[in-house]
Amino acid sequence: MKFYLWGLLGLPFFLSYKYELAKQSFVCPQQLKPLIEQMLKDLPSYANRVIQRSRISKNKTAFQTYVLLAGHPDYRPLPLKTRQYQASQSEPTEQVFLTTLERDYNNHGFQESQNYHWLFLTSSGGSWRLVMLYTQLGSTIPKNPPSPPEETSNGIIGQAITLWLRDCQAGTIRTH
Repeated sequence: MKFYLWGLLGLPFFLSYKYELAKQSFVCPQQLKPLIEQMLKDLPSYANRVIQRSRISKNKTAFQTYVLLAGHPDYRPLPLKTRQYQASQSEPTEQVFLTTLERDYNNHGFQESQNYHWLFLTSSGGSWRLVMLYTQLGSTIPKNPPSPPEETSNGIIGQAITLWLRDCQAGTIRTH
């Protein structure tokens, strides 16, 4: 009887209390720099999950890319307002440049490349969302320049950022 009462009263209360603590432990930052700092810590794991899901859905085993690191944020925006005819967004758009270190495995071993991302975010109603992402792939051959920028909002890093922002707004991100 004692175990039964503990099971009915103690465990649900404990689980509910633990869930509330976990839920309240993280609030998605409203400021850009703390948001990006937290996102960069989690971005490799989110990107690798996107890669794994893609690999499973396409049933490919040859596609073996992993994101190892994300970092080096630069918050200095390029002056784009002078080149626009009319603002396309009513909310202000924030620009962040960041890099990722990625490793591609093949039959001959692996190659690492540093890739460059130009991220556009906007905040409306207290929540952040990805507007656009451009990526330049770094060359694996020394002294070769990176690729021209491509719009990659639906690519691996773009999907990872979108998923992270969703989880951030839901309050399910763990602080490190």
